[in-house]
Parts: sequence; structure tokens; C-alpha cells
Amino acid sequence: MKNLENKVAIVTGGNSGIGLAAAAELSAQGAKVIVTGRNKESLVNAENELKNVTGVQADQSDLKSIDSLVEQVSSQFGKVDIVFLNAGIAAFAPVDSASEEHYDSIMNVNVKGTYFTVQKLLPILNDGASIIFNTSVNAHLGMPNSSVYAASKAAILSLNRVFAAELASRKIRVNAVSPGPVETPLYGKLGLAKEEVEGFGAVLGQKILLKRFAQTHEIAKAVGFLASDDSSFITGTEIVVDGGLTVNPVV
Repeated sequence: MKNLENKVAIVTGGNSGIGLAAAAELSAQGAKVIVTGRNKESLVNAENELKNVTGVQADQSDLKSIDSLVEQVSSQFGKVDIVFLNAGIAAFAPVDSASEEHYDSIMNVNVKGTYFTVQKLLPILNDGASIIFNTSVNAHLGMPNSSVYAASKAAILSLNRVFAAELASRKIRVNAVSPGPVETPLYGKLGLAKEEVEGFGAVLGQKILLKRFAQTHEIAKAVGFLASDDSSFITGTEIVVDGGLTVNPVV
């Protein structure tokens, strides 16, 4: 059954990883999907790989680029029913050496960009729409060297609750998906050597109750649920999809 027939969805950062998997899931459920990203080539690849998907080049850290995105979507598709705010960056540094550039680069994309993407899309969102944030279990964990990234995701969780309250009068539902470790290209972009990434993954994998990283399609299923009427009485909440990483077993 296609739960999202005749719906229009936007997936920011939808040209790879979780975003691409979410775009595939929403498309499979019948939605027309707009994916955004900074890399034109990967957007073209997404269009070629998936059905009912249109790529739009956009930079979430640039408010003028967000304006252009809204104008193009409005002109081509009219109103929007689903927004998955997936675009973001991850970088890590210890507190004693983190630079202003490190702080600003993360906050400008993950918080400021996300905030104003929602604000600028509101005029073209249908009443009863679904807004979904991609956050992270890092917002709850004390992982060393993740202070700025974790703070950015915690900020989004706060926005999730406030926006749910503010937009309830329009029947717009606002929720968050917080993944644990996921097998995505992101881990190859952290400035770590291949051996370091593999070693980190092996150690972290032992702390996950299910003893593995998630696959992107598993996160996408949670996004699809929150996008559909199957979650019609859910708003202002966070679904943690982490294989049990944040569970603290007694023995």
C-alpha cells in the first residue's frame, strides 16, 4: 500500500546516506520527492537511481540558497506535505583545541540552516504536513570530542518540541529521528584513517545491544512512518533508532 500517494516531500541532504535512503522510502510510498544537496553530480545520480525524485542544488548554510529552493519548489510543485531535515555536517574536536571555525561551521549548517529552512518553507507547507528532523543519539551521550556536534543536535531536539507547539494550530506534526551509528559515507569524511574508522566501529559495535551498525534503510523506515498518517497522533517526540546503544544494561 502506498501511504503517501499524491504527497510532495522534501529531503534536505538527500543525495547520499540516510537522506538518499529516506528519499527512496518516501518515493516507494508514492510521494513526489525533492532532494537537495550541494553536489550537482550526486543529485543527478539520485534522480537517475530513484523514481519520482527531483534534485535541487541548495546549500543549507546559505539563506539566499534556501530562498531559491523555496521559490523553485513552489513554482514546480506548489505546496509541500513532508519535510525531512536531514542535511548536516559532523566534525569532532576536543574542547581544549576546538576553533571558532569548527564551531561556526557546524552550527551554521546544523542549527541556523535547519531553523531557517523550516521558517522559509512554512508558507508553502500544507496544513497537516509532517516535519521530521534528523538528530542523533550524540545529543544524549557524553562522547569525547563531540561537544559542538552534540550541542547542535540537542538544539534541534529543543526546536522539535517548540515547533510542535507553535505549529499545532495548523495540524502540522513535528518529530525527530535520532539514529545511532549508521553505515553511511559520513564515517569516511571525519578526517580519520581507514584503520581508525574500523577500530572505532569495532569498539562501538560492542556497545550496541544488537552488535551492529544500522543500515540506512532502517532509519528511512522510521522517517516513512513519521511522514505518513500511521503516525497521525504523534508530534513533538523523538524516535531513537540506535539498536540499543543508549540502553544501560545492569549486567
